[in-house]
Amino acid sequence: MFLGSYWSAGDSGPAVTSRLAWATAIASVIVSLLAPILGAIADSGGYRKRFLFVLTILGAVSTAALSLVGLGDWIWALGLFVMASIGYYSAAVFYDSLIIDVSHPRYYSLISSLGLSLGYFGGAFLLSLHVWMMYTPENFGFSDPTGVVKFAFVSVGAWWLIFLLPIMLVVRESKSAAVARGSAMRTAYGALKETFVKIKSYRNIYLFLTAYWLYIGGVFTVIFMAVNFGQRLGFADKDLVTALMITNYVGFPATLLFGLMAHYFGTKRSIYVGLTVYIVVVCWAVFLKDVRQFYMMSITIGMVQGGVQSISRSLYAALIPANLSGEFFGFYNMLTKFAHILGPVLIGLVAIFTDEPKFILIAVLPMFVLGAILLARVQAPQRAS
Repeated sequence: MFLGSYWSAGDSGPAVTSRLAWATAIASVIVSLLAPILGAIADSGGYRKRFLFVLTILGAVSTAALSLVGLGDWIWALGLFVMASIGYYSAAVFYDSLIIDVSHPRYYSLISSLGLSLGYFGGAFLLSLHVWMMYTPENFGFSDPTGVVKFAFVSVGAWWLIFLLPIMLVVRESKSAAVARGSAMRTAYGALKETFVKIKSYRNIYLFLTAYWLYIGGVFTVIFMAVNFGQRLGFADKDLVTALMITNYVGFPATLLFGLMAHYFGTKRSIYVGLTVYIVVVCWAVFLKDVRQFYMMSITIGMVQGGVQSISRSLYAALIPANLSGEFFGFYNMLTKFAHILGPVLIGLVAIFTDEPKFILIAVLPMFVLGAILLARVQAPQRAS
């Protein structure tokens, strides 16, 4: 949002879309290359929480530093955005792998959904404060909404660090029996090579990751490009922030319900429900006309966004060997980021060839369809059914 209205003030809509898409792709490439190496290092010495701490600090500080970027300085803004993305998504390698330390396999779906839903609630709560401040900036000591947005970057960074503390203080991390010998980096690269070989020997994991690579790229692209999409259609910044708040509030109970649905009716069925909704949404985007419809779309996305992510994570956790969680989740996050490259690249190419913003989201439709088709070939284990 701020990229188009402040950091890229005066630039064309397609230029802003392309910048955001390519910056996102660059961050995704970096994280995709780091993720399996970080996971292998963590598994070799049991240092998942330490890596989670350091990478969260990187993400939080980079986010807060966006408040210092001035009018028209889109290069600096995108640079910090890339750093924040690297911190966040690299930290996710270790956050995701800790699920085996806090839950029994039978309850992976419930715990994964609960964690993500609480994240949505926390985000919605903070966004509510920011929306209130944007509508009445003078009541909070700001002269205009620009000051509010800059404050928001700082508050998000601080919020991130505050809620890192429970994991660091309460969660007990299991240690791997295999300790790295020699150079940690050499060991990590060796483990990475072995991971590729191991993945091929697990047919279910291989099929799931192929399907996941496609559909999660579509999910990610809808999340990251929705605000730019609304901005290109002429909606006000206040409306866009409100839409984000709506998505987060809806995401809180909806993600919990997805966890329950997966627990009782199966993970694959639950993912199919989410993918069907996404297919409808991207087709609907072509006919979007006013901000009320944009709010309705925000509600719809909020109903499935967290569910698809959390249930996919729990299904993967049920498929992989528990003693290789860090290594396999490193590969999982690497593949996630490779998928995150595909969507933004498609969007970037669309922005080159057309000025029509309504084609932004339709470009990812094949990713959902093909992902659903491949997911049908995955055999979910009994503990995840």
